[in-house]
Amino acid sequence: MNRLALFAAAALIPMGAAIAQHEGHAGHGKPADPIAAAVAAPTRTPANVARDKYRHPVETLTFFGVKPGSRVVEYAPSGGWYTEILAPLLRDKGTFYALQPTGSYLPKYRAFLAANPVYDKVQVVPYPEETAKIPANSVDTVLTFRNVHNMVMGGKEAETFKAFFTMLKPGGTLGVIDHRLPEDRDTALEKTSGYLKVSTIRRIAQEAGFEYVGSSEVNANPKDTADWEKGVWTLPPVLRNGEVDKAKYLAIGESDRMTLKFRKPMK
Repeated sequence: MNRLALFAAAALIPMGAAIAQHEGHAGHGKPADPIAAAVAAPTRTPANVARDKYRHPVETLTFFGVKPGSRVVEYAPSGGWYTEILAPLLRDKGTFYALQPTGSYLPKYRAFLAANPVYDKVQVVPYPEETAKIPANSVDTVLTFRNVHNMVMGGKEAETFKAFFTMLKPGGTLGVIDHRLPEDRDTALEKTSGYLKVSTIRRIAQEAGFEYVGSSEVNANPKDTADWEKGVWTLPPVLRNGEVDKAKYLAIGESDRMTLKFRKPMK
């Protein structure tokens, strides 16, 4: 079956039912992990599936404690890589807010959602203009994947993390993934390279009121030396140098990434 036919067929099955079918095939009738089932959703784009080996969605979402019944905000979903997983995972029992900054990505993201009925319950919230649509103290989890470096380069990190803090319920989780700059490097590189120090993100989060919970090395890549002339965008998936040394950068793979968990205090 070609991809278009597969999407059409998938659109006829409620996503909860599609995931249940997947679970029913987990050996000896034992239900599969719901995150793994969402990662296996037939509506995912093949090019996105190919990046699972770098982004480890099952391990990542498990570490952040996302459940099918969670109320989840993803900040800057942009191309929809994680939306393809979170939307089916949360569709039947949870709530998924896509907190998308206004700009060129917003109409593209809306068009992406409109192309498949599995995304019909995604609640798009333009940031910062309509952030108040997400009630204060109501969200279980806020996730941001490889976006904090953009906040830092634009000087928007403090206000954005404060918005995360406001919408999270007491005890709620903030999950952050970003490109990791070694602690002994010049901090000035954080404004140009796309890499950030772990200590920088911990400081930003703690200044916003968050408690640090812990980290995971699931998205680490020791092959990435984080010292590229054109920054993190030298590596895939961007490959800013084009065909020059392409094989070298593909062999390295995507960037070395920190995976950090924070919590909004109960009081």
